[in-house]
Amino acid sequence: MFVEGTLRWQVTEDCPWDLLMALAVRDLAGLGAAGEPALPRLAPALAPVVTANTGAHPVVPSSAGRRSRTDTGTGEGGSLADQWRAWFDVAVDRERRPLGGMLHPPHFEVFDRAIELQDVVIEHYEVAASWAHERHAEYVQASLLNHARRAADIVDVVREREYELRRQAGYFRLDLDVLPLSSPGAWIVGPHTVVVSASLRDDSPAFRDWFRPLVSALV
Repeated sequence: MFVEGTLRWQVTEDCPWDLLMALAVRDLAGLGAAGEPALPRLAPALAPVVTANTGAHPVVPSSAGRRSRTDTGTGEGGSLADQWRAWFDVAVDRERRPLGGMLHPPHFEVFDRAIELQDVVIEHYEVAASWAHERHAEYVQASLLNHARRAADIVDVVREREYELRRQAGYFRLDLDVLPLSSPGAWIVGPHTVVVSASLRDDSPAFRDWFRPLVSALV
């Protein structure tokens, strides 16, 4: 994560591991447009894993010991898609996302109240984690190589707005989650949080064009 701003305003940028994993599991499990808003599929794509004969997602049996339930706040009951949405809501929120990460193999106790999701995470964890490690490493490298430009994309736009208003920016906070999505764009996912496609973040003029009206609304 890197942070730009002053005592009055702050913009953070990150590629959160838990969010990468949630979307990787979504695509591998064939959950489609689950989530609100529905984010595009990931790129490079992760093909859904299904059984050859029935098209159903194979379920990994859980041991009796792992089915001792405690309240973890990630959703209880409902469909697999509902359970995944509850995970997404936590993964996308910097204030609710645990610093140590949500996923702890082999049993992923955070999902003890979401049986179907727990089984799907166990099933897809290795493939999802391998994919997420590669994408996160790519983000870190891009951030290091282009830090000055990316910082300027944020600071310059805020300063432009301050000059236009002839005053300093008031308080605001914005968290940008940069993700490898198959379609360019940005999606508001929380009060302070916007998901930005890596392709938009890498295109400095396009990013600034998108960022200016957002800053105008915030400052």
